[in-house]
Amino acid sequence: MQKLSARERLLVGLTLFSMFFGAGNLIFPPFLGAEAASAAIPAWMGFIAAAVGLPILGVAAVAHAGGLNKLAGRVGPRFAFLFTLAIYLSIGPGLAIPRTASTSFEMVVRPFYSPEWSETMKVTASAAYSALFFAAAWFVSLHPEKLTNWLGKRLMPTLLLLIGALFLGTLLTDSAASGAPSAAYDAAPFAKGFIEGYQTMDALAALNFGIVIAMNIRAFGVTDESAVSGETIKAGLIAAVFFVAVYGALAFIGVDAGARFPEAENGAQLLSRAAGALGGRAGNILIGAIFFIACFNTCVGLISCCGRYFSTTFPVLGYRAWTALFALVSMMVSNAGLTLILKLSVPLLCALYPAAIVLIALGILETVFPKLAECRAVYRLAVAFAGIVSVAEAVRGWGLEWEAVDGLIAMLPLAAIGMAWMTPALAGGVLGGAFSFRRSAS
Repeated sequence: MQKLSARERLLVGLTLFSMFFGAGNLIFPPFLGAEAASAAIPAWMGFIAAAVGLPILGVAAVAHAGGLNKLAGRVGPRFAFLFTLAIYLSIGPGLAIPRTASTSFEMVVRPFYSPEWSETMKVTASAAYSALFFAAAWFVSLHPEKLTNWLGKRLMPTLLLLIGALFLGTLLTDSAASGAPSAAYDAAPFAKGFIEGYQTMDALAALNFGIVIAMNIRAFGVTDESAVSGETIKAGLIAAVFFVAVYGALAFIGVDAGARFPEAENGAQLLSRAAGALGGRAGNILIGAIFFIACFNTCVGLISCCGRYFSTTFPVLGYRAWTALFALVSMMVSNAGLTLILKLSVPLLCALYPAAIVLIALGILETVFPKLAECRAVYRLAVAFAGIVSVAEAVRGWGLEWEAVDGLIAMLPLAAIGMAWMTPALAGGVLGGAFSFRRSAS
């Protein structure tokens, strides 16, 4: 069999959706709705363009190229190795995996703290929760080819039903009048929404999830590589439909909750208070279950992807040993030093993200212009120019400032909205194209 049935394709699409949909995906849309208020629709459209469009295009680009190593290898083998390694460490044990436990703990356990609990009891509860959380995630990740059964068939439908219940409860409640949008959304709602979607960092995950999705597709009997690539892209499109619907529901909840609870400081607080207002303690349990399932799904997906990559690249340890190591390290990080890890890792992610977007864009262009794969100058200059700017901004994020460089970056188009790298990347691609054309003509 060289194609999936409609049911199998839906399950694979749900699996991909579940691997992407973590804590950040829950938190950003409602806060966008609260901040954008009456400008929520154009802001939501911008968010969709970045938070859904880029990751799905990333899955398609990697599937077309035959893997992240091959896509990044268009720049050069050393870049491919270092860039891929940096991504796996950043979205793996360095940041994203530990955050799944710490964030879900805040929503699942902390709301039920007893006033009589001592600090020692709170620390013990956190340690016990993370140990159980990562033990369960590691157990599920031992069979990455079966994630469709665990995530797509069981946990993801449950998560969608829970989010649907919260949305329906908000819809049936008398809505509060939405206020005026904040200054940033009032000036440019679509652009601001795009930046918020850009900050989910899902495009980085997209470059890695393709390999696990491909394994699940092969488990259904699809062996032809072109068919696997095609089914991966179709799964991405199915995931995109669910993303659009869920982000719309969460943004709607945020608009209403933002008017009711203006003191809320982030999306997690908005969802928690909205759920509590609807059902009291039952509402707190509902939102806790939503966060737990979303974080658990993402944790399993990330451990599986990282384990597969490291066991192949560094075979000194097998897949089981690597996944166990990642689960153990992530457990420790989630309980100690996470604030420092976030401070160090977020600028690193911001340095990597523009290069990832450039690779995705060029990978998609290859489907229209196949000869682009042979134009290394286009890839090298576009990635290099984008990387220079994004790394400079990341260094500033670590507290190191160089006034001359900062001034030059501030002069670039789109610098005010955090996308100063885009014009240099475009210029690098054009320059690389001219160089390649001249070389082929001579």
